[in-house]
Amino acid sequence: MTPTPTVGKRRRRLLRRSRLGQYIALVVVLGTLAGAVWFGWRAYDQLVRYPQRAGSGDASVVALEVPRGASFPQVLAQLVEAGVVPADEALYFKLFVLHRGAASKVTAGEHSFRGDMTPEEILAELVRAQRADELRVTIPEGRNILEVADILAGAGFAAGFGRDEVLAAMRDKALLAELKIDGPSVEGYLFPDTYKFPTRATPTQVLRRMVEQHRKVYAGVARAHREATEELEKTLGWGDREIVIMASLVEKETAAKHERPLIAGVFLNRLRFMNFQPKRLETDPTIIYGCTALVEKSPACQQFTDRIRRIHLRDTENPYNTYTHEGLPPGPITNPGKAALEAVLAPKKSRFLYFVSRNDRTHQFSRTIAEHEAAVEKYMRQGAVGDGSAAGAAVEDGADGG
Repeated sequence: MTPTPTVGKRRRRLLRRSRLGQYIALVVVLGTLAGAVWFGWRAYDQLVRYPQRAGSGDASVVALEVPRGASFPQVLAQLVEAGVVPADEALYFKLFVLHRGAASKVTAGEHSFRGDMTPEEILAELVRAQRADELRVTIPEGRNILEVADILAGAGFAAGFGRDEVLAAMRDKALLAELKIDGPSVEGYLFPDTYKFPTRATPTQVLRRMVEQHRKVYAGVARAHREATEELEKTLGWGDREIVIMASLVEKETAAKHERPLIAGVFLNRLRFMNFQPKRLETDPTIIYGCTALVEKSPACQQFTDRIRRIHLRDTENPYNTYTHEGLPPGPITNPGKAALEAVLAPKKSRFLYFVSRNDRTHQFSRTIAEHEAAVEKYMRQGAVGDGSAAGAAVEDGADGG
């Protein structure tokens, strides 16, 4: 059938409208693409030139501290607020930093900027390595609280605290209660080690860290020697503190590591052997500690210079004098390391009850008082001076501590 004239006109009209719509759609698409290309090219051009473009501000310095853990958006907000990055360029700076892959490299700490810096210079300052905010401090084995206080006071902490401030913290009753230390000071619980402390740390914060390290090491040693700790509790009634006290004596008695278990064994023999009476440990370092580290000193200790004399050996008012008091001293006399703690829990078995210095950092061990006195005479003739030899101190007036 042949279409009527009216129907043909309608079809031609619809065809023209369809083509017009297609033309319009094509123009819109082309326009959009052209706009995208133009915007992309402009953005690319800006990013290429942007990093080297100087800021519009002046050359005055702007100090800004980036907090630890701050995200890059937070840092960017700081820069905009301080006027380092103009608000209308924040997006460009963000894209620039992301393009460099540097958003996670911003360092916490103090930074300095100027208003005329380029984005390149701003980013370089943001990722600049900061001055170390930690101090490396080494506490050697065998140091008591006086010596540790000297080390900490001279370590260069930002607070600039002195020896007296450290000692005050070491004897602070509130801190001792917090740390559950049953004694007049933290003596014995400042583990000898190399630490990294924040430069702005206070004496209290430093001491907490050292005591925490002691507890950590001690717990490991005690777990490894559980039977020994139970045996000491059963036979001598010792707990953790008594083990630390004995370890401090072992630490001060010898610098020769191989001798520590043997010396610990001698001290334990003196306390355990029924035929050894009275049960005095007779070790020189305890006298010295009582005469130097205690706040309140006996009259004899007030006359102490640098050598043990007869009045110090016979001093009953020095609570740390193991020549006049039986058993352990009231507290540790130094801060023992791991080897000294292990020596107490794993002593070397022997029948030795005495030892004296050979003057070469080692000791001569004896089973009887006669053997010991002969050893003392031998090494005193060689110029021995008292170094803490059990029952054999060489003193200023030639007295024998045995």
